[in-house]
Amino acid sequence: MHTKFLAMVVEEHTDKNFSRAIRERCVDDLPEGEVLIRVRWSSLNYKDALSATGNRGVTRVYPHTPGIDAAGVVEESRSEMFRPGDEVIVTSYDLGMNTAGGFGQYIRVPAGWVLPLPEGLDLRESMILGTAGLTAGMSVSALTHCLAPDKGEILVTGATGGVGCLTVAILARLGYSVTAVTGKEGAKDFLEGLGARRIISRSEAIDSSGRALLKPLWAGVIDTVGGDILATAIKSTHPKGLVTCCGNVASPDLNMTVFPFILRGVSLVGIDSQNCPMDRRKAIWQRMANDWKPPQLDSLCREIALAELDEQIDQILKGAQRGRVVVNLGASV
Repeated sequence: MHTKFLAMVVEEHTDKNFSRAIRERCVDDLPEGEVLIRVRWSSLNYKDALSATGNRGVTRVYPHTPGIDAAGVVEESRSEMFRPGDEVIVTSYDLGMNTAGGFGQYIRVPAGWVLPLPEGLDLRESMILGTAGLTAGMSVSALTHCLAPDKGEILVTGATGGVGCLTVAILARLGYSVTAVTGKEGAKDFLEGLGARRIISRSEAIDSSGRALLKPLWAGVIDTVGGDILATAIKSTHPKGLVTCCGNVASPDLNMTVFPFILRGVSLVGIDSQNCPMDRRKAIWQRMANDWKPPQLDSLCREIALAELDEQIDQILKGAQRGRVVVNLGASV
């Protein structure tokens, strides 16, 4: 198939610098896989920005097309599970990391990575959710399994980011009292619109006393940033409370004692959406498409064309992005 298409291509130069540009590619050059998908929508995640700037921890070989999320229509399939015309989504696995990703108008992937579009979502909505939504859903699932809404306040860190804002919206819909942490000025109206009952600053969420245990404040915590905010949150969680952890944008380090775990019985649950098994993935997506679907989906995203990605990548690396950015692969470039 000699079809030409447009994609963001990140290239490495001899001086070890990286550049990115929208270039024409050929479907024949895509990697092997059972399913060829015409991508209609994608979304921008922090991991995409790292891949787009040459981070070897995400992408080993360049030139490369990032984009860990993609939603579109099956063009060709060598798998009995999918037929041309099927609407599908692909999130995480190796897409956009070391396999050409959703910032191109076509992808070719293994059938085992492909999920039929859940009933209750259209393709655009699925990318407002994307990997961030799957991660938020897995976090909410872990928390709601242990804690009912009447058990107390739930802290959500990095609340204006992709995972954070979706988590706030889902928990609020389920009747939980959410306290949101943000370092962004002017985010109050945005977070209250998602359902946050209280908003605290980043400085209020970090304890510098060095104490091993703090006054219990939170029935549960969904942390998206790591570092000192996560450590403080764990030390401030009620006995038998639960904390989930899914990110390290603040820091991968966790400087604290084991006392919250052995004296209060706090549980720390790691969330890994990249390698989530397909049966679990389908179950979470089905909840996200129905009873967990945030009513404010459209208001928490910004839609851009492929040509606008470059600027948005810079914004997310500066920590200036709020909510979700969805990429319309059919828009004029």
